[in-house]
Amino acid sequence: MVLDFPSTPLSKEIAKRYGYDEFIIRRWLRFFGEEETLRLVEAMERGIPKHIRVNTLKIAEDELIGRLEERGFILEMTEVPFCYKVLEEPFSIGATPEYLMGYYYVMEKSSCVPPLALDPKPGEIVADFASSPGGKTTFLAQLMRNKGVIIAIEANEERIPPLIDNIHRMGVLNTVVLKMNAVKFKNLGIKVDKVLLDAPCSGEGVIHKDKSRKTDRGAKDIEFCSTLQKDLIESAIKSLKVGGVLVYSTCSLTPEENELIVQWVLDRFDVKLEEIEWGEPALTEIPGIELSDEIGKCRRFYPHKHETSGFFVAKIVKLG
Repeated sequence: MVLDFPSTPLSKEIAKRYGYDEFIIRRWLRFFGEEETLRLVEAMERGIPKHIRVNTLKIAEDELIGRLEERGFILEMTEVPFCYKVLEEPFSIGATPEYLMGYYYVMEKSSCVPPLALDPKPGEIVADFASSPGGKTTFLAQLMRNKGVIIAIEANEERIPPLIDNIHRMGVLNTVVLKMNAVKFKNLGIKVDKVLLDAPCSGEGVIHKDKSRKTDRGAKDIEFCSTLQKDLIESAIKSLKVGGVLVYSTCSLTPEENELIVQWVLDRFDVKLEEIEWGEPALTEIPGIELSDEIGKCRRFYPHKHETSGFFVAKIVKLG
């Protein structure tokens, strides 16, 4: 089921002014209210800053920042560990010798949160269910200090070469790449300590960098993605050891891919949610929907509040 609401003069006016399918705007107005929707739309127009994630497998944080500052870059530490905002760049931050040597990865601040929330430990077995191009996979390896095993799963064969390139560039030694649909991973009989699922989604949160998503994603796309997300989560939970952890994330703002997915998990599996340090509490009140208060432990990120894509993160622990 995809939620929809009646059009209003305001939803029509905002949609026309900014070039949106009015379906998106009338939903945002109901979920977030008028003031937050206007701030969100304006932030999507402005865009968000670049961020980098320091790769401590290869270099210390202070050494890298010093080297980049010598080249004329100005960086600012964020509230997210290892993540720095690029304030000024004399040339592209992705064109330095340090980048080519794998000393850092250009990735959004919100994308750094799922690996940190998963908190993988050296020696654990971790599965990354949608791993290309490798930003989160290589961050997992960094947090594990290259110890233990990461199973990096990618269904799209064309996306595997950039994943492997980044694994090599970032000095990752504990990762195997598996070409398969992660929905089928549960059939292998492998039990893992942790799973990262940055799920395929409708991408409503990345309108700031892909304006086509203002109009080319609708109810059918949301419904298709939510069905796939449930299949992937079921595979993940069945692949976890008891006590294992799943971190689920999307770059979508739709409750059908976020809070409603988590409610489905709570209703279907023997699991609990854990708090996440960054972001703001997820929605616990959606018109016409009953949600557990526990879903407030999940986190949302917004461009106008956090200088990130629209993003969602949930931390799920398997109890039985």
